Amino acid sequence: MTEITAERTLAQAQPKVFLAPLDAAWDPSLPTEDVDEYCWTPLQLAARSGELQTVQEILASNPSAVNDAPCGYYGQTALQAACMQGHEGVVKCLLDAGADVHFCGGNNFQRTGLQIACGQGKENVVRLLLEAGSEINMSPTTNHGIQVSTQSRRTGQETAHSLPKAFAVARYNGRTALQAASERGHLNIVKLLLQLGAEVNAPPSPSAGRTALQAASGGGFGAIVQLLLQHGAHVNAPAARYKGFTALQGACLQGSPEVVDLLLGAGADVQASGGGYDGDATALHAAAERGHVMIVKKLVEVGADVNASSNRRGQTPIQGAMAGGHEAVVSYLRNKGAVGKTGGGIFIFNHSAGQ
Repeated sequence: MTEITAERTLAQAQPKVFLAPLDAAWDPSLPTEDVDEYCWTPLQLAARSGELQTVQEILASNPSAVNDAPCGYYGQTALQAACMQGHEGVVKCLLDAGADVHFCGGNNFQRTGLQIACGQGKENVVRLLLEAGSEINMSPTTNHGIQVSTQSRRTGQETAHSLPKAFAVARYNGRTALQAASERGHLNIVKLLLQLGAEVNAPPSPSAGRTALQAASGGGFGAIVQLLLQHGAHVNAPAARYKGFTALQGACLQGSPEVVDLLLGAGADVQASGGGYDGDATALHAAAERGHVMIVKKLVEVGADVNASSNRRGQTPIQGAMAGGHEAVVSYLRNKGAVGKTGGGIFIFNHSAGQ
């Protein structure tokens, strides 16, 4: 499968700048106007714009500026900003100046440079960050950390970094490096991270989180799904509590028969519940809601319950199909024994999930 990379051109406007939002889909193509532009430091702005000479001049006059904290709603450190835009030369300059590779704070941007670069598909930047000692398995569930001594791959000297205990991913939309790369379909980066010991079964963030397999399945990235399964990914790992989905649900939402077949072949449970806002929908609910009749048939053929109820409303798959206007699915489910009303359904899953 061809590796999918996401390149974007930021809209330029004066006096305001357009920034990419951190949303559930981690989609850098959606511009968001930053009303807090002037909260950014000169170094952060230069790093974001890729102005290497300006970055060098600022660091020469004020070396401590390299780790100035981010401000503003979408504020970023200089390193986070450079990683987001894929400015390789700026990233190297900042790392040489002592940029904190493990910083993942900020008001609405709680990802390390490595997690950002992996999501953006910037392989050269990823390699620079790894060479500088960035922790592959650092994944933001708490803000509590412990001081551990790690050896810098760049200098060979021991330095102290504050790393989170176990797997602590940001509560909203957190991603490990592997989860971020898997979600965006960056096969080469996924391969690299797995070779270096990335934890394939790191748990998802509680809200809108994805395991690596759930992320790849939701994107329809069959080659990555297959690779993760070969490395022991748990096919039936539970969905995130809020706005999550199982791997099979993700493939059903995406409408990928290939990935559905891979997951079913690996033992995916068609009756497993999770996802949406109430957390008890099935894969059939997902496929019916999106109108993927071929996948609906696959699920029913392997034993999916056409009358399974979901959420507090007791919604069945046929109601979700009708809510989406998918008459072919409604007709098929009715022929397979679906009973009860077809009206009154709602969309259970987050609209952007699997799209």
